[in-house]
Amino acid sequence: MGKQGSGTTDNFREDLRVRAIVERFLPSLDSLKNPVFARLYLAQTISLLGDALTWVGLALLAFQLAGKDSALVLSAALTLRVTAFVFLSPLAGVLADRLDRKLILVVTHLVRMVIVGLLPFVGAIWQIYVLIFALNAFNAFFTPTYQATVPLVVGKDDYPQALALSSATYELLGVLGPGIAGGVAVLIGARQIFFLDALSFLVAAILIFSLPGQMQVTPDKSTEPTEGIWRSIQAGTARLFTDSPIRYALAMELVAAVIGAQILVNTVGYLKGELHQGDVQYGWIMAAFGIGATLAALAMGTLDKKLTRTNVILLGAVLTTFALLPANAVGFAPLLGLWLLAGAGQNWVNLPAQTLIAERIPSAIQGGVYGAHFAWSHLWWALAYPLAGWLGSSFPGQSFFYGGLIGLGFLTIVQLTLAPQGVLGWVFSEHEHEIDKPGQPIRIIRHRHFQTASVSHQHRHY
Repeated sequence: MGKQGSGTTDNFREDLRVRAIVERFLPSLDSLKNPVFARLYLAQTISLLGDALTWVGLALLAFQLAGKDSALVLSAALTLRVTAFVFLSPLAGVLADRLDRKLILVVTHLVRMVIVGLLPFVGAIWQIYVLIFALNAFNAFFTPTYQATVPLVVGKDDYPQALALSSATYELLGVLGPGIAGGVAVLIGARQIFFLDALSFLVAAILIFSLPGQMQVTPDKSTEPTEGIWRSIQAGTARLFTDSPIRYALAMELVAAVIGAQILVNTVGYLKGELHQGDVQYGWIMAAFGIGATLAALAMGTLDKKLTRTNVILLGAVLTTFALLPANAVGFAPLLGLWLLAGAGQNWVNLPAQTLIAERIPSAIQGGVYGAHFAWSHLWWALAYPLAGWLGSSFPGQSFFYGGLIGLGFLTIVQLTLAPQGVLGWVFSEHEHEIDKPGQPIRIIRHRHFQTASVSHQHRHY
């Protein structure tokens, strides 16, 4: 009887221990207790599944039309995607501050439903380019609006957890989505997959339309957007570069883009050309990169309580950079571990940057700042992709090492020049000491040296 009671107690303690670990590791799930955010999150998840269907279907369609030149078609489509983001996201963000955000989200879903519904009827490559640019033009309007809507729905206090859950879902579906979409394509056909894609956008639009009330910000006198559209776009960018923590985060996203582009562009060449691995191994390697980002997003709730936002960004930049540097010198198994770490580092750079905007920018103008951030962060990738392609073609056996050195150089420059007060890093410190000896004039000695910056004790650290 005593043994049974002891066993029951042990089991109870073990259950409490497991529950504590889960609650500590997954605090972001608490955000789903908000019914409005839960519906918005479900709509986003369905849209992300639709995006996976889009790009798998597009790859198969490009091969049907272009054969061996399908890679050129896809690379051009990716370039058009980034171009749409860079030029249209700032405008989208400004409109999100002036119009009902729920209306924008519903319209962008419905228009994208129509566009992907046209893709099965494509018969020429130029038609792919036109439709892909149009699709991503409305993606450029959707994403900043969604990012600005989440803090409006859940409030600033719960926004980090809600954003962490959205980011984890994005990363997880980035890993699982193509596999799911590939299985669907086998069952119903390459072109028919776009009809299912269109249906996903329709379902997401209905979910958002069913949300109660409007989602339009009420500006106060200090933030009311009375200026013209172009002035508001400029103001959104100005906020990025005048706020010290946000400016630091945006600069570190350049580091993450340089490293991330190396991984996305050059992994397949290194794995197949240098390590002589197959398609299955390539899938595992890229899955490790996505899983690392997913786990990092889920761990943000715990990490957020231990480190400041800017320290998390620094940790992420260091982690992803130093994961890339030795990659050319290792085999398949160590590369799995390095890409897992690199994915985690990427997420810890990008995720806190979005949270900083919600915390430091008035809600009435957050849309414009999110739009500007979306454009600038994608501009970094537009610069990083060609760099990665040049390194991969010029130095196929050392592209990761050279790319890591470039990333490390940017990281060092950003840390030395843009790190805000309170970021763990290298800062100059000056101390003056008076030397007062009897019979001699007082001398002042100034010491100037590097030191590790301490975190200032404030209610909210950055």
